[in-house]
Amino acid sequence: MPNEPQYPTRQALDQLMADTSSTCISLYQPTHRHVPENQQDPIRFKNLLSRLEKSLEAGHDEATRKKLLEPFHELAENRDFWNHTLDGIGVLLSENTFQVFVFPRTVGELVVVSDSFHVKPLRKFLQSTDQYQLLALSLDEIEIYQGTRNSIESVVTSPEVPKTIKGALGRDVEEEYPHPTPFAVQRRGNLIMNAGSGGGRDEREIDEERFFRAIDTAVHEHVSKESKLPLVLVALAEHHHHFHKVSNNPFLQAEGVKINPKAVKDEQLRDLAWQAMEPQYHARLDAMKDEFKVAQSRNLGSDDLTEVAKAAVDGRVNTVFLEENKILRGRIDSGTGKVEAGNEKNPAADDMLDDLGELVELNGGQVFLIPADHMPTTTGLAAIYRYEA
Repeated sequence: MPNEPQYPTRQALDQLMADTSSTCISLYQPTHRHVPENQQDPIRFKNLLSRLEKSLEAGHDEATRKKLLEPFHELAENRDFWNHTLDGIGVLLSENTFQVFVFPRTVGELVVVSDSFHVKPLRKFLQSTDQYQLLALSLDEIEIYQGTRNSIESVVTSPEVPKTIKGALGRDVEEEYPHPTPFAVQRRGNLIMNAGSGGGRDEREIDEERFFRAIDTAVHEHVSKESKLPLVLVALAEHHHHFHKVSNNPFLQAEGVKINPKAVKDEQLRDLAWQAMEPQYHARLDAMKDEFKVAQSRNLGSDDLTEVAKAAVDGRVNTVFLEENKILRGRIDSGTGKVEAGNEKNPAADDMLDDLGELVELNGGQVFLIPADHMPTTTGLAAIYRYEA
């Protein structure tokens, strides 16, 4: 087995992009979390291994193929691994690397043998275009989630979050970290919990305001500042106005979900949060399209792969939008930017859009993976230049 399966990270992506091995194998597959659907996942994986072996035949002898495929076959027989997958996996191997990634969102089936790793699914997972964080708030517990349009997961946050709340309240709190819940803050003493037993409404409101202010400070300082993701509040309707009134978190969204977070399952929470986030998501994509059109009108934008590849090598590409599910077989020479068309039988034929993304990032540009129906072009790419040639 490789290192423990992990979520993709920026550090892992950078290490993969820096790998100079002559043979890099990238395998991606959608998986399932529950029985009976996940029982078919090892079978699909073995089918992908057959495709992988055929791809290796073009440039590797039998002994080399056997050595390269051995870790994949071991993974195929690892029952514990297949019983604990999420919505997708990525298995990447070279002479320097063997890493398994798990995704809390589906990925497409893909096998690539090339002289560099195919990292588009990793980059898609890491980009923030459709990501958000969710603050599930009640008067006796808080929980942080991170989600997309397809998935939602509890987030392990800094232990400073409950500590900050404790200090701000000046009361005892109980800090719990039951897996997979990242943290819970249970309020003790005569704060809000006894509000219905004789305390006046003003006192209750003051206590509530202090509690909300403490939560807002902790989440802003130890969660939002680091992630810089939109934050969606999920709470009872009567708490939204008061929380927004005291909040200084610039990432808190005006639209939230007005429901008791304890009353819904994670899947329902994801759907409700995405309903709140979707208008903003589409607005961001529309803004990207408009940005490209303006740049193109000023000779600072292009959707021609040959031209953009050369510009990427020269360091002229500031931003490139890539169609997330489009594959252009071939490779781009990282030294010259020359485009070399290829096919699946060519062991050096990766996805040229993936190669382009790597070139742009290596030269300080930004890469965004965009759904096909929001792309401003039909070529699979749209680049904005820093300056004209």
